[in-house]
Amino acid sequence: MTSDMIWAPLFQRLKTTTGADDRDLLALAALPFTLRNFRENQAVLRDGEQPSECCLIADGFCVRSKTIADGRRQILSIHIPGDLPNLQNLHFPTVDHDLIALSDCTLAFVAPKALNDLIGQRPGVGDMFWRDTLVDAAVSREWIVNVGQRSTYNRLAHLIVELRERLRLIGRVIDNTFAVPLTQEQFGEAMGVTSVHTNRILRELRVDGVLELQRGTVRILNEHKLQELAQFDGRYLHLSPLS
Repeated sequence: MTSDMIWAPLFQRLKTTTGADDRDLLALAALPFTLRNFRENQAVLRDGEQPSECCLIADGFCVRSKTIADGRRQILSIHIPGDLPNLQNLHFPTVDHDLIALSDCTLAFVAPKALNDLIGQRPGVGDMFWRDTLVDAAVSREWIVNVGQRSTYNRLAHLIVELRERLRLIGRVIDNTFAVPLTQEQFGEAMGVTSVHTNRILRELRVDGVLELQRGTVRILNEHKLQELAQFDGRYLHLSPLS
């Protein structure tokens, strides 16, 4: 991957959501980084580790997750190209969750010192990162509501709409079709239900003509029905500088 390809999803998102200054983005692009490839289901970071670098997802998908004593896993968030999933390690030395490659993916790693030095030189970069962290917290709050209060049928619809809106922002949605490389089991881990239950919901959504999931690709069949089910209010994504 070229340097432009690596930074493009992040810059596309930041320009839309923050009105980022081109000079700040050019300064970010000039930072030294190390590119690493990860295989599907490979750990990028493990709970309790003290990483020496922050990472940017250049291509592919990752998830944050926690695994309890009996081996059950809860997926806490899904991360797409342009996301900085361990930005908190600029200030917290220890990771308090796992970061796992959901698909084969490519990540760029940058030393925290280089990022902090840049923030000192260009406060606008720090403002962008602060906003990014606040949006990440807003998404986490919405996930708590989704898992805790919505029915499983609505829960899955909401998750699909959220992913679509985030992927649309970086140009990864074509004709309401987009890649979401989660298995039924992984959808269940994100929603707090079993894979059997997830299978039933996906089958019902397909039979009802709402959407279909095939080989990691979602195709929306009925936008109106999907929105009715999702009850989606995208304000929490803060997709413009004014929101």
